[in-house]
Amino acid sequence: MYIKKILLAIAILGLIGLSVFSYYIYTSIFSANTSFSEEEKMVYVPTGADYQTVIDSLQPYIEDMESFDLVARKKGYASNIKPGRYDIKSGMNNNELVNALRRGNVPVKLTFNNQERLEDLAGRIAEQIEADSTALIKAFKDEKFLAENDFTQAEALAMYIPNQYELYWNTSAEEFRSRMKREYERFWTEEKRKKAEEIGLNPKEVSTLASVVHKETAKVDERPKVAGVYMNRYKNGWKLDADPTVIYALKNKTQKWDTIIKRVLYKDLELDSPYNTYMYKELPPGPIFMADISAINAVLNYEDHDYFYFVADVENFGYHKFAKNLAQHNRNKQEYVRWINKQGVKR
Repeated sequence: MYIKKILLAIAILGLIGLSVFSYYIYTSIFSANTSFSEEEKMVYVPTGADYQTVIDSLQPYIEDMESFDLVARKKGYASNIKPGRYDIKSGMNNNELVNALRRGNVPVKLTFNNQERLEDLAGRIAEQIEADSTALIKAFKDEKFLAENDFTQAEALAMYIPNQYELYWNTSAEEFRSRMKREYERFWTEEKRKKAEEIGLNPKEVSTLASVVHKETAKVDERPKVAGVYMNRYKNGWKLDADPTVIYALKNKTQKWDTIIKRVLYKDLELDSPYNTYMYKELPPGPIFMADISAINAVLNYEDHDYFYFVADVENFGYHKFAKNLAQHNRNKQEYVRWINKQGVKR
């Protein structure tokens, strides 16, 4: 009888122990184990990261790291790390967390526009994917890649069409560059290329002229009209006489790209630079800015008119007054000069 009691007690203790162990295992796997109040957090696992790096990245967001570690090792994740950007939702349990890290590399919705140089673009992209700006600018300026794709370094900015793209965070600099080349080819459809040919330009020249149009006016509805002025000058063998190209030439000469120039002076027009369209009839060697799609379309579908001149409209800010002849333009210009002098703008 005594032995039976002992055996019964041992059995009961065993069941209790098994229950406790089972409960621990169950809670380790299926109980919520996040420690943040937001709906979700993004965790970034760098290329080449080891398990400890993942643990360090997760530490701020996990309530019980010991139980997470137990499940991660049991599921084989500790020896199978995958780089990427992962979406961790509030209330996830360890099983869900590990599964998310094993297969849930979440694409980045990458955007860029309004970049003046390849260096600026590299900095913007580096904020959104794993590749750093040094690797990106090296890829952008790679001479072999540019030559193989019929681009000069001056033209290279035209290859990057500003838009929103979906790609993975751990995309390398070379992979990003190749993706943008494919997007460039996709953007420049046969129809667009035919339109460019009809107006006497190739796609890179369209982007270059579009960059000037973009800098001349922020008003999308005015861009086809401004493009029409430049096309009138271009087709008639005139110099473009575009102030934004002079500003770019000045910045390029001084390498002071943060300089703000609100007023182009007569002495600036004498700067000997291939970007100075007051000095050279040719289009600039490449874009002076990342033209957005509306500016590119404005050139391809420029407004057919008889205007050869324009100047800022001081009565309708953001827009311009257009003129067909120099006498009319000079009257408009005098009005603008009086206004800008009154504002005290020297440079």
